[in-house]
Amino acid sequence: MGQLDFLPVLLGSDVNVYGMARSFHEAYGVKSVAVGKGRLNATSNSAIVTVECVEPNLEDDAVFCKTLIDFAGRYPNKTLLLVPCGDNYIKLLVRNQDKLRPYYRFECIDEPLLMRLSIKESFYQVCEEHGFAFPKTTTCSYENYKGVELPFDFPVIIKPSNSVAYWNCHFQYKKKVFVANNRAEFDAILDAIYGSSYKDHLILQEYIPGDDSNMRVMNCYCGRDKKVKLIALGHALLEEHSPEGIGSYAAIISSHDDALSEQMRNFLEGIGYVGFANFDMKFDPRDGRYKLFEMNLRQGRSSFYVTAAGYNMAKWLVEDVLEHKDLPLTIATNEVLWSIIPKDVIFKYVRDEALKEKARALIKAGKYCQSMQYKPDRNFKHELAFFLNQMNYRKKYKKCFGNKGLHE
Repeated sequence: MGQLDFLPVLLGSDVNVYGMARSFHEAYGVKSVAVGKGRLNATSNSAIVTVECVEPNLEDDAVFCKTLIDFAGRYPNKTLLLVPCGDNYIKLLVRNQDKLRPYYRFECIDEPLLMRLSIKESFYQVCEEHGFAFPKTTTCSYENYKGVELPFDFPVIIKPSNSVAYWNCHFQYKKKVFVANNRAEFDAILDAIYGSSYKDHLILQEYIPGDDSNMRVMNCYCGRDKKVKLIALGHALLEEHSPEGIGSYAAIISSHDDALSEQMRNFLEGIGYVGFANFDMKFDPRDGRYKLFEMNLRQGRSSFYVTAAGYNMAKWLVEDVLEHKDLPLTIATNEVLWSIIPKDVIFKYVRDEALKEKARALIKAGKYCQSMQYKPDRNFKHELAFFLNQMNYRKKYKKCFGNKGLHE
């Protein structure tokens, strides 16, 4: 596949888009283009990706289709590989796939499976069917949330069932995920959420003991033949702690677990999945099991750790969707330390001394990767933005570390 044979068209403009663009550039030397609702710093002033089209109303189905069809007209002689990099974009693509197939190359699931997997209540039903453990969970609605009874003790995790609707709502001290330590905090958080435009269900979960380092992330790729082609596990060191970033990974050491990989393979092939999938789970020291939190129907925003470990995600996509290669299953085993935060933040806030020692050893061995530091993409504006970004992370951790309540 020569570098001029195709053009990656990435949906979004965040750090996930940058990671995919870097994967394409490393593998094929190709510069990606992006289409999104706006422009974010992660993809600004870059030599490997350009946000060529901005449409604030892109989440409207008719606007989404027209924008992408018109955009395809700019490149009449190119094979356009369409890559959604956000929850909203994968949903739009699945709903409108028949209209876009004449213009773009991509593979995705159908809408009934999308609905089963993207709404958390039904996703947990699917987990139960396939033997995956998950935290004790209940839900509440706008109609019944006042005085709702909980079948487990505090602390309680509170998060939206509909992440796209939640992203578009606004209220004071809004966070991606909340933790309520008692009933008073719980009631105040629910009042704040339902006092906004968000009126969908909320997921209420028991808190699994342990800090960020008990979290695991797994990225997988399933081919158009509905067989799993790539499984890559990551051991989290730190998550982000800013209100909008809670639950997003900031530092990961790539890892592997054969039993977990086989279970995930059976799960994905059992439901007939196609494309990238990203799973968040936490190791529960009480019973020694991984508890599955959620499934993202795309590669995760931290998924560049997979490419950094030597398993370039762009290659799996190109070889499956464009080249129609018969790919075997690869289970990633290489170790690397991936991060989007400064090294000093890692060593200041990670509590597990053994993990910190492992991180130091990987850095010393040259097995360290920072997503936004890429030699072919160095210029003054990009480097300045990266420097300011890293300074901002230091400020955020100092201000927000451990704060998952309804306050600043």
